[in-house]
Amino acid sequence: MSQIDSYKSDEAPRYGTHPRTVWILGAGLAVALGCNLYQSAQARHQERELALLHENTEKQIAKLTDAESTEVQLNQQRFEAMQAGLKTDLEGATSAALRQARSELKRNNTQLTATLEDRRRELEEKNQAVASQLADLKQDTSSKLEDTTSKLQTTNTKLDQVTTDVEKTNSDLKRMVGDMGVMSGDIATNGKQLAALKELGERNYFEFDLSKSKVPQKVGDIRVVLRNADPKHSRFTLQVLADDKIVEKKDRTLNEPVQLYVSGNRQPYEIVVNQIKNNEVIGYLATPKVRMPRGQSSGASSF
Repeated sequence: MSQIDSYKSDEAPRYGTHPRTVWILGAGLAVALGCNLYQSAQARHQERELALLHENTEKQIAKLTDAESTEVQLNQQRFEAMQAGLKTDLEGATSAALRQARSELKRNNTQLTATLEDRRRELEEKNQAVASQLADLKQDTSSKLEDTTSKLQTTNTKLDQVTTDVEKTNSDLKRMVGDMGVMSGDIATNGKQLAALKELGERNYFEFDLSKSKVPQKVGDIRVVLRNADPKHSRFTLQVLADDKIVEKKDRTLNEPVQLYVSGNRQPYEIVVNQIKNNEVIGYLATPKVRMPRGQSSGASSF
C-alpha cells in the first residue's frame, strides 16, 4: 500500500463521526443553556425571596422599633410617675419629720426653760439662805469678836497683874549661903515663890511632905528620912541616902538651904524646908538641870 492510500484510509473514519459529535455538542450546549436558564430562574427566584425576606425583616424591625419605642415611652412614663410619687412621698415624709422635729424641739425648749427657771429659783433661794447665814455669821462673829476682845483685854490685865506678881515674887526671892558654905540659888519660902522658880526653869524642883518615920522616902533621885521636927524652935533633923551613903543633916533651920553633892553633878543638891510641924516637914528639893562631873578641886567628899 502506498503512503497516500494509507493516509486516506486513516482520514476516512474521522469524517464519518463528525455529525454525532455535533449532535453531542448541541445536546451539551442545550443542556448547558437549560442549566443556565434554570440557574437564572433560580437566581431570580432567590432574589425575589431575599427581597421579600428583606422587606419582611425591615417590617419586623420597624414593628420591633415601634414596640421598643412604645415600651421605652411607657417605661419613661412609669419612671416619671414613680419619681413623682417618690418625690411626693419624700416631701411628705420630710415635712412630717420636720413637723415632728419642730414639735420635739419646741417641747424640749419648753422643758429646758422650765428646768432653767426652777434652777434659777433654787439658786436664788440658796443665795438668799447663804446671804442670811452670812449675815447671821457676821453678826455672831462680830459679837464673838467683841466678847473675845473683851476677854483678851481682861486676860491682858490679868497677865499684867501676874507679871507684876511674878516680878514682885522674884524680887522677894532670896539667895543664901548653904550649910556647906556654898552660895545657893534663889530660895523659895512659900508655894508662890516656888512656882515662880519653876517658871524660871533654872533647876529641877521636887516638892515633898515628910512625916517622921524610919522608912526612907524617895524625893527626886535621893531618899530622905525625917528624924526630928521641932516647930517651937523651927528646927529639924534629916538623914539623906545618896550614892550608897547616909549623911545626917542635924538641927537645920527653916528655909535654910541644906546642901549636898551627888556624883555626876558640879552643883550641889539643895533641900529647903518651908514649914515645920509636929513630926512633919514640908519643902522641896532643887537639883541641877545639867549633870556634869565635878572637878578634882571641887571637893573630895560627895556630901
